[in-house]
Amino acid sequence: MFAIPRRYSHFVFGVIQSGLTSFVAAGIASLQSTADSHFVWNWLVSWLISWAAMSPVVLLAAPGIRSLSVALTRDESCSE
Repeated sequence: MFAIPRRYSHFVFGVIQSGLTSFVAAGIASLQSTADSHFVWNWLVSWLISWAAMSPVVLLAAPGIRSLSVALTRDESCSE
């Protein structure tokens, strides 16, 4: 089986996450084209464009978002 080294897992996560997110968002944005029966084509084109745009954004933003989420939360073992 093809396996990417674990040290690149954050990149794999980012590509999968951006693909899924843009897939859903493109589908919602393409709902207006259901009337002219071009929904699937519009959805796929919109998805590919948005995925290409979002992958670098997600990969660059992920470390900052991870740091922010750690700063905004606390360890459950810590009691107040």
